[in-house]
Amino acid sequence: MHRVLSGIQPSGSQHIGHLVGALDNFTRLQGQGQAFYMIADWHALTSKYESVEEIWPATQELTATYLAAGLDPKQATIFVQSLVKEHAELHLLLSMMTPLSWLERVPTYKEKLQNAVADLGSYGFLGYPLLQTADIIVYRANRVPVGEDQLFHLELAREVVRRFNYIYQREVFPEPEAVLTKTPKVPGLDGRKMSKSYGNCIYLRDTNAEILEKCTRQMASDPARLRKTDPGNPDICPVFEFHKLFSDDATVQMVNTECRRAGIGCFDCKKRVAEAMIRRIEPVREKIEGHLARPEDLQDVLRDGSARARAVAAETMADVRDAMKMPAL
Repeated sequence: MHRVLSGIQPSGSQHIGHLVGALDNFTRLQGQGQAFYMIADWHALTSKYESVEEIWPATQELTATYLAAGLDPKQATIFVQSLVKEHAELHLLLSMMTPLSWLERVPTYKEKLQNAVADLGSYGFLGYPLLQTADIIVYRANRVPVGEDQLFHLELAREVVRRFNYIYQREVFPEPEAVLTKTPKVPGLDGRKMSKSYGNCIYLRDTNAEILEKCTRQMASDPARLRKTDPGNPDICPVFEFHKLFSDDATVQMVNTECRRAGIGCFDCKKRVAEAMIRRIEPVREKIEGHLARPEDLQDVLRDGSARARAVAAETMADVRDAMKMPAL
């Protein structure tokens, strides 16, 4: 049976990139074996260690977003990372046998270090890919839904698994395999990858008016198209990328044809894509608000899911301690 593990940091409202990238993938996979979806609050501490008061409200909002996107607690285990202490124990044990150079060569480490707003020069930030490894293998997950930017992290997990199994001469962990999202990259309003750190996002809790305003006033378009009468090139236009994600096939075909012959202006094109986004986002937003209005139900989901997750993780850790000849009194 397949076992799936993935998670998202509770770092504020989720944007449309999370919806069509991660969350749609999570929902699709929840009926294909055992699925574990984590609220990665320890990972959030790597950048929010000085603003910890933000993490629990963000955890509640992310739980509501999971449910609104279609995750079903009866089919998937939704849990909080910090409530399963076995993640930390396995991370500690793996840190004893993982070469430092493996962590230092992670591509996102230096990139995020250079572009960070907060001070990330901590052991926790250096070691977070190894904690990700522990997150995955403590459930012996063999399928991990990830984006392309996380593939190196997953390869690190595979290397650590091979090293552990070899050193301790026990096949404790399977090597996890990536399940790539169908939408590897969602452009932001400025044409770069959509990211909270860039401030170029359309959020799932944005109102319809805010979505329309962001699309028509802020969204980048074909830079060579200066006038409405100028023919455009959808192949290089971020607006067309949004159409392919949110509009129906007929609209996509119409925009592709009419833009090239200047039959549709950029404002009208952006308005149409805003309307398509609203049709997709509005019901999700309404469900998020509905779940947030019932915080006790959210806590029940997290309490039950974390208990189930810990039972599975405890079984793994019993095998890890046995392989490492550690006492079990």
